[in-house]
Amino acid sequence: MVHPMGTDDLGRDLLAGVIYGARTSLLVALTVTALASFVGIAVGAVSGWRGGIVDDALMRLTELVQVVPRFFLAVIVIALFGPGLDRLVWLLGLTSWPLIARVVRAEVLSVKTREFVEAARSLGASGARILVREVLPDVLPSAVVLASVNAASVILLEAGLSFLGLGDPDAMSWGYLANNAQRFLRVAWWMALFPGAAIALAVLGFNMAGDALNDWLSVKIDRSPDVG
Repeated sequence: MVHPMGTDDLGRDLLAGVIYGARTSLLVALTVTALASFVGIAVGAVSGWRGGIVDDALMRLTELVQVVPRFFLAVIVIALFGPGLDRLVWLLGLTSWPLIARVVRAEVLSVKTREFVEAARSLGASGARILVREVLPDVLPSAVVLASVNAASVILLEAGLSFLGLGDPDAMSWGYLANNAQRFLRVAWWMALFPGAAIALAVLGFNMAGDALNDWLSVKIDRSPDVG
């Protein structure tokens, strides 16, 4: 077959469009996830490690950002400033970190009271070194799983915005293809089927990758002293 997924309304190969659209959708998902993970891990680690007024201030900021509806905020920003991948990445990245921060904080609060942390402190290690070298490696598995879930949700958000015509018109993505297919659902069902299947497979893939990374990162080095 010359066109295994058919063609769109302009006669363009849909398989090529799905493959090309993966670049935009995955780029947005991975960039937003990287930005949100960096901010979330930093805020959660500092909050859990320092405690006190720093913890209270950072958690109130986290709660404030967490209650902001990302989808409707994205709609407002795009309506005011116009569509653009750069604005979408910054907006989603700076509003997707609260859940990661809360989980990282809880993990840090649990890990920092363990024996190996006290041992490192008794040997004269600085607080920053203990946090980076001893505490964060135990926290990363949970953060990685959340990051994969976040990437999946970002793909859905980007696709939803593009489906509503609020995505970047100059960047082809799976949501852009789905939006273009709306007018032809009755006569060209494949135009919506294959971009939708690509979105579903990407979301499933990110979730499965998160589970696999969690299993791999959860293999901890035995910190207990040798006996005998």
